[in-house]
Amino acid sequence: MASAPSARRCETVSVAKAKRPRERWKDEPEEQDFPAAIDYLSLSFPEPVAALIVESLRNAPTMYRKAKDLLRAARLELLPDDDPEVARDLKKVARGEALSPVLLVRGAPLVVADGYHRICASYHLAEDAEIPCRLVDMP
Repeated sequence: MASAPSARRCETVSVAKAKRPRERWKDEPEEQDFPAAIDYLSLSFPEPVAALIVESLRNAPTMYRKAKDLLRAARLELLPDDDPEVARDLKKVARGEALSPVLLVRGAPLVVADGYHRICASYHLAEDAEIPCRLVDMP
């Protein structure tokens, strides 16, 4: 008899996962993402170098990487789903709005120039979610 409740619990979890909204992604980053990336990168690089990196990101092809791999490569912790920015992105997903691709700089560790909260929101929906990224090498 103990197995019946367990089976029911598993069914409930499966149904709950099936009802989770799936994020949609824009084909191109939003224009506002690029100045935000310069602001962030200028903390680690001189502003002209940060601007050059961002210009490279504008022209980089879009590729797809898993949310869990992006967090690991960047050595970043998963923000909770109630973090204000993560919650905002999760609400966008629930409304069916498309998220902007993330901007990355390859290094050790990977630098998330823009999109950390979007990566976390996507991870909360499915850790294996494929996220569109623009990726360039560190100068």
